[in-house]
Amino acid sequence: MDLNLNGKTAIVTGSTAGIGLAIAKRLSAEGVAVTITGRNSAKIEAAASEIGGSVNPVLADPATAEGAAVLIAAVPDTDILVNNLGIYEAKDFADIQDEDWHHIFEVNVVSGARLARHYFPRMLQKDWGRVLFIASESGLLPPAEMIHYGMTKSAQLSISRGLAEHTRGTGVTVNSVLPGPTRSEGIVDFIRSVVEHKDAPEAEREVEFFTKLRPLSLIQRLIEADEVGAMVAYLASPLAAATNGAALRVEGGIIPTIA
Repeated sequence: MDLNLNGKTAIVTGSTAGIGLAIAKRLSAEGVAVTITGRNSAKIEAAASEIGGSVNPVLADPATAEGAAVLIAAVPDTDILVNNLGIYEAKDFADIQDEDWHHIFEVNVVSGARLARHYFPRMLQKDWGRVLFIASESGLLPPAEMIHYGMTKSAQLSISRGLAEHTRGTGVTVNSVLPGPTRSEGIVDFIRSVVEHKDAPEAEREVEFFTKLRPLSLIQRLIEADEVGAMVAYLASPLAAATNGAALRVEGGIIPTIA
């Protein structure tokens, strides 16, 4: 299917690995000129090489005001903004300190808000644009083992829906994507940190994870990053013009509701 994205521009934050890299690769394959961001020059150059096509690597961390300023100076305008940057960790609630709450909120929530604050008004002026927040099923079903992470994903859903209210009658849309547990560099260590049999083979740890910690999953497996990338590419395209203010799931059926 031709998504009619050829010639568009995009910024994908947190795009040197995992979901962000998969999104950048899919958009680039659709003819989008993609800007990727990261904090490590070697990783960002490696990601740019893997993505191919028209890709612009910018060494910047939007989790800080200074890093966001670097990105905005390098790329003052874009058609598509994908706020993917995020971190997670398993931690008992009693052990989550004030600095943990502030740090994860700054990275997962404020980074996207500060970029949207710059790029969103410009999209409205052009009467076309896409803002996408990569949230999580944890925003609707907060996990007991990382409540602070779930909080940030709920916040992203609120920002996304509220921002969409400002698009009424325009060609701009704002949506959220809710991936479930997705295969990435960090998921192996995360699963090991929360399962009981930490020294079991990786496949057995995944089975335990879904059986005991994510039993509501209908697919009972990790989601592939490319599966999330496909959803994001569609939402970024003109074909998704009627989808606005929505939270779309790519979470394998973990959320047990019909809406």
